[in-house]
Amino acid sequence: MSSVDNCTAIDLEEGLQIAPQFSKRGGLLPVAVQETDTGQLLMLASINEEALQQTIQTGLATFWSTSRDQIWVKGETSGDFLKIDNILVDCDQDAFVYQVTLQGS
Repeated sequence: MSSVDNCTAIDLEEGLQIAPQFSKRGGLLPVAVQETDTGQLLMLASINEEALQQTIQTGLATFWSTSRDQIWVKGETSGDFLKIDNILVDCDQDAFVYQVTLQGS
């Protein structure tokens, strides 16, 4: 999946193509993390294109840590991973929701 910056508003909002607008927000997009079963909002984080790709490939929530300035897989150190159930994108493709199941140690 790669960003498609030349999509029209209609393409983004009504089309079927996934085209995250990373360049629109300086390479980082917000992602709200929601527990699937309860609907509880767990956290608000940032993703870049690499973090999104890794999330899709591994099925584990992966983020861009703005404090560490690096890719961060939730649970790497704590053992409390977030398994991806669904990935939702808003209509102009510049924000995401990860619906997750908690997988702890």
